[in-house]
Amino acid sequence: MKPISSNDETWEAKLKHLTFNVKEIQNNLLEEILTPNLKTEYLQRFNMDRFDKELFKKNVPVVSYEDIQPYIDRVVNGESSDVISARPITGFLLSSGTSGGAQKMMPWNHKYLDNLTFAYDLRMHVITKHVKGLEQGKGMMFLFTKQETITHSGLPARVATSSYFKSDYFKNRPSNWYYSYTSPDEVILCSNNTQSLYCHLLCGLLQRDDVVRMGSIFASVMVRAIKFLETYWEELCSNIRTGHLSEWITDLACRSSVSLVLGGPRPDLADTIETICNQSSWKGIVTRIWPNTKYIETVVTGSMGQYVPTLNYYCNDLPLVSTTYGSSETTFGINVDPLCKPEDVSYAFMPNMSYFEFITMDGDKRDVVDLHDVKVGCTYEPVVTNFAGLYRMRVGDVLLVTGFYNNAPEFKFVRRENVVLSIDSDKTNEEDLFKAVSQVKLVLDSSDLVLEDFTSYADTSTFPGHYVVYLEAKAKKEEKKKVSLEVNEEVFTKCCSVMEDSLDNVYKRCRFKDGSVGPLEIRVVSEGTFDLLMDFFISQGASTGQYKTPRCIKSGKALEVMEGCVVAKFFST
Repeated sequence: MKPISSNDETWEAKLKHLTFNVKEIQNNLLEEILTPNLKTEYLQRFNMDRFDKELFKKNVPVVSYEDIQPYIDRVVNGESSDVISARPITGFLLSSGTSGGAQKMMPWNHKYLDNLTFAYDLRMHVITKHVKGLEQGKGMMFLFTKQETITHSGLPARVATSSYFKSDYFKNRPSNWYYSYTSPDEVILCSNNTQSLYCHLLCGLLQRDDVVRMGSIFASVMVRAIKFLETYWEELCSNIRTGHLSEWITDLACRSSVSLVLGGPRPDLADTIETICNQSSWKGIVTRIWPNTKYIETVVTGSMGQYVPTLNYYCNDLPLVSTTYGSSETTFGINVDPLCKPEDVSYAFMPNMSYFEFITMDGDKRDVVDLHDVKVGCTYEPVVTNFAGLYRMRVGDVLLVTGFYNNAPEFKFVRRENVVLSIDSDKTNEEDLFKAVSQVKLVLDSSDLVLEDFTSYADTSTFPGHYVVYLEAKAKKEEKKKVSLEVNEEVFTKCCSVMEDSLDNVYKRCRFKDGSVGPLEIRVVSEGTFDLLMDFFISQGASTGQYKTPRCIKSGKALEVMEGCVVAKFFST
């Protein structure tokens, strides 16, 4: 295996150049993006007849996806790329989804993969500065490919990771440790994610002494993999003992490649793994099975932070390394302090990725500032201009500036704008939640019940996590002081179902297809519960005159108030 030490000085020089010369690189990049695109229909609309940064900021508006979607849809349906981009659009990247239920389709070209690959190589250099002894091992990475769709234009629409795994960038990747995995490529490219996950685990178990790092794109996937192992370890051990792969692995390429890794019977290895998995507690199971693992590489920021306690339990407090911040619009930057605590993760923005602007989120005024003008301690929403036809597009994330790496700002992910509930890749905002509850009101109304109030939270104490909605209801007629919960069990179960039916397609995919989100739960609380909740928040300093019921509870003590008043629980069927 080829060591990367010979390239360390080169990458260190690149990192210094990028992080010291932020303003100059950003200005040059904007000119590089705009100059070829001045004759596109989109920029012509705003009288952009020459490259001029101030003219660009003055004439071209900051937009949301909905503003530019009609132009993207035209390219999706077969019109020329030059509606929005002089550089040919070669496909579309699918976002996780919108509140309307449809996934966003971002125009894409190979510049996106250039940037992504550059970020991967850069973070590889950063990790080697902090973690030693990685060069002779392999990564047990739970990487998956999702089925693509072909648009009317004939161009593919894929999620970003699938675009990378199906590209020549991945096929022809370097032979160093960072790109060396325990699983053959055929496992990553397998379209059946259940078969792929099983084979990832089997290959990792067979090479347990070679594993020096483990991970996935998101922390939720890492937790899911461990839970999957908890279910299938006996079958996996049987495969290792006999040297034969389970018959239900039917993907031919996957089956053929994994059979080569499997080799022949290995009863001693099967006995070792069986002894470890048979113990009463699975605390530290990862380090017991894979003793040479040095860190877990996965995103633990944003909604993924809720999985940190679970990962710490299973991984014996191995470092949880959140390496890169990216989206369907662009790659933003990398974590230059990879061994920091999950709650301290920040990402240094790389000025060669896209042209970045930021909407100020503090106070009432919404100014737009450049990357080099952001201030420590302030929150912003990033705005992206990229190489594929997006100009000044809002991303929808809220970020906090925590400091600077040389002259490059470091941002901590705070939240998705308007998202109140999230378990996996689902993102339910307040509007989605109100829409779902409006359906509940109709069900209750038909049963002579009135909804008094509601709140919610994302319960990740079990796997898969699920949405919990607290409802307070009462009978319409005054003489009915109590709701007969036994009588209305069917009603509240139906409420669970109609709520799920009204949530978006991404939630439904996670819930019903991927299994990464569990059944929605309604917990009915006694009358007066929301008065108690208000009293609690006022006692914590909230204003009586400005108090609003929180639609998603983050406070553990506030949840205790709600839990103390629960009189019945119902799940969707």
